[in-house]
Amino acid sequence: MSNEKSLYDLEFVSNSGETVSMSDFTGRPVLIVNTASKCGFTPQYDGLQSLYEEFSPLGLVVLGFPCDQFAHQEPGSDEDIEEFCRINHGVTFPLSTKIDVNGKNTDPVFEFVKKRTSGVLGSSVKWNFTKFLVAPDGQTVTRYGPRTEPAAIAPDVTALLEETVG
Repeated sequence: MSNEKSLYDLEFVSNSGETVSMSDFTGRPVLIVNTASKCGFTPQYDGLQSLYEEFSPLGLVVLGFPCDQFAHQEPGSDEDIEEFCRINHGVTFPLSTKIDVNGKNTDPVFEFVKKRTSGVLGSSVKWNFTKFLVAPDGQTVTRYGPRTEPAAIAPDVTALLEETVG
């Protein structure tokens, strides 16, 4: 596996149109979530923001990747999405431009995390708010389903942060 890319070899385009290198997050745990503004799980933005506020000073990175592939639940523009997240959920963690998480146009970040995990539908993302926690090694990925509340991930984040510091 040493010849394979790590998460830190990839990049994404931020909601504001800037290219972000995942290498900026080297050695830190990264929580990657496909998000949507009009989904039954949308209130999880609050929990993601809480995780971000609690653990980002210790090293956690939370990244939201808006996706409109599930029942057209993310119909807005990148600007609409950012405004919705900020006003309704106080989101301050980084968001990407709207991406695909499945199919021929799958974003490279999601290609990476899906390849290292499996869910109910194999490697496909089942629905909005599927979460992937990437360990500081940039290789090890833990997958959580849409029903997993962000607070339930906190013990795993704490364990990764303790490994990083310890």
